[in-house]
Amino acid sequence: MGLISKWRKKKQLSSKHKVQKSRKPANTSFRQQRLKAWQPILSPQSVLPLLIIMACVFAPIGIGLVVSTISVQRLVVNYTECDALASATHFETIPSKYVNYRFSKKVTTKPQWMVLTDAESGNQTCRIQFEIPNHIKKSTYVYYHLTNFNQNHREYVESFDLEQLKGKALIGDALDPNCDPFRTSDNKTVFPCGLIANSMFNDTFDATFTGVNGTPDYLLTKEGIAWNTDRHRYAKTRYNASDIVPPPNWAKKFPDGYTDENIPNLQDWEEFKVWMRTAALPNFYKLAMKNETNGIGKGVYIADIELNYPVTSFYGTKSFVLTTNSIIGAGNEALGVVYLIVAGIATLFAILFLIKVIFKPRPMHDHSYLNFGTNDREFEENSITSIPLREIL
Repeated sequence: MGLISKWRKKKQLSSKHKVQKSRKPANTSFRQQRLKAWQPILSPQSVLPLLIIMACVFAPIGIGLVVSTISVQRLVVNYTECDALASATHFETIPSKYVNYRFSKKVTTKPQWMVLTDAESGNQTCRIQFEIPNHIKKSTYVYYHLTNFNQNHREYVESFDLEQLKGKALIGDALDPNCDPFRTSDNKTVFPCGLIANSMFNDTFDATFTGVNGTPDYLLTKEGIAWNTDRHRYAKTRYNASDIVPPPNWAKKFPDGYTDENIPNLQDWEEFKVWMRTAALPNFYKLAMKNETNGIGKGVYIADIELNYPVTSFYGTKSFVLTTNSIIGAGNEALGVVYLIVAGIATLFAILFLIKVIFKPRPMHDHSYLNFGTNDREFEENSITSIPLREIL
């Protein structure tokens, strides 16, 4: 017991003599806030060159963007109300509020539409007849345009299983929980799972524009419309058809479910890859078809769109977009206009500052009136002596 008590006393004495760690910050420029700071004095003379440089840079870019946008030829048809407004027996002129087009030459025949209904299946097809007034040598692209569809919602963006898309046969709880509520159905795995796949755009665009009055048909392709960077995310699945079911909204495409012959190969399904790359804004374009080898000739064409995708539930619209592209992609007037606005504001303020410098320059004062010695020292001494001792301590 005596040895234990001596050891405890020795430990207590050693703990009292331990050096307490200082909490004082290190004596460095960063810790002691002695870093040099740049505090420019802004004046018309110093700001004027910056404004001139901004105007010289932004103006040419804005003009180039506007010119490239004007060179884009396109046809946009909002076919949301096609099944309700179009005739079932003959072509009718599409109301102007649903159509927007711009070509190098004037269009003599305005776009028309009609709706066809299959007697057996009840499927409806919106048939659009349009004129291309001049031969377009550039590549031609077909997009679908959706509005008021928020693909950027956090839960929506995360609702997929990457390993399942890569071909792994995951079952039940092995799937990503973000796929709920479309992870399993009737004790079978939903393939592909998640909200994104379930809401896939499924209006069908015919890959052939049928020529009218001797105009040759124009062929497009759905191959290569997805980004090359998305190809590594998809592979052929290892599921058996008996273990999986399609998403609920795919019932029209797979009325009898999956079989060994109709399981979709996500590695080659370009439209699915395009849809799975979610858009950042509620109004977006997605590529549906393209022809990068031959331009479309002058004439009248017919395009068929099978109507499967409802947009009234989210108060949106859907449009058929036939367009050419420029160096910045499809036509985007807003980007060029923004550049020109910035250049105009910079030019305006540059002119105002220049007038200020010319007609009312900043006067040069006599340095002899500047005194950095006596007055400042007297002020410091008076201020220190006037502070009570208690406040100093």
